[in-house]
Amino acid sequence: MSTESSNPRPASPYYEDPANPALGATGLQLDLSRAALVVIDPQIDFLSPEGVTWPLVGDSVTENGVVGHLGQLFEAAKKAGITVAVSPHYYYPCDHEWEHGGPLEKTMHEIGMFDRKSPLSLEGFENSGADFMPQYKPFILDGKTIICSPHKVYGPQTNDLTLQLRKKGVSQVILAGMAANLCVESHLRDLVEQGFEVIVVRDATAAPRIPEGDGYLAALINYRFIANALWTTEQVIEKLKG
Repeated sequence: MSTESSNPRPASPYYEDPANPALGATGLQLDLSRAALVVIDPQIDFLSPEGVTWPLVGDSVTENGVVGHLGQLFEAAKKAGITVAVSPHYYYPCDHEWEHGGPLEKTMHEIGMFDRKSPLSLEGFENSGADFMPQYKPFILDGKTIICSPHKVYGPQTNDLTLQLRKKGVSQVILAGMAANLCVESHLRDLVEQGFEVIVVRDATAAPRIPEGDGYLAALINYRFIANALWTTEQVIEKLKG
């Protein structure tokens, strides 16, 4: 497993929480009997230098130690025996025929992000940008992890994540993955609206840092407003130990 998380580069001081916050803590207590780890897009195109988005997200992924932290979360969740779900992102040939989309959507289509040959075929899937990071496969492909149908833009409104979680009696979600200001934030917003308590793992996500703005900073601000809790990987692992 990657050791990236052991020596991440120092995070920007802009990411530190305010010394005197105006918003109080919610007092959330993790209940392992109704909790799940949900990991969004743990795929090569986002998390590997070989992925098509690395020029956009690589610095943020590296600074936060995301690859290693996600591995630690998978391992801790499995040891704790809680539900684990993955919400992946795939694009099939028919999706490239959409008639409209936002700037980031258009970029994803143009660079071939998460491309698959067909919804009914795995031809060319293994080790492609749409595939899961190799070090996560023992956790994801163990026959117990929920692999949801793909979300298509950013949020889970177009996949079966909420159904899967409710069928497992889950009402608390530990949320991690990519990208912070896009799919993670969109999943957070929808899950909160659906009545779930959501903990975002702040150092197990990252975002594009481009001329249009720092997506990770934008996400952190909204996490502080919306999430029931904003924890580090280390804090989550300690709580998963009961």
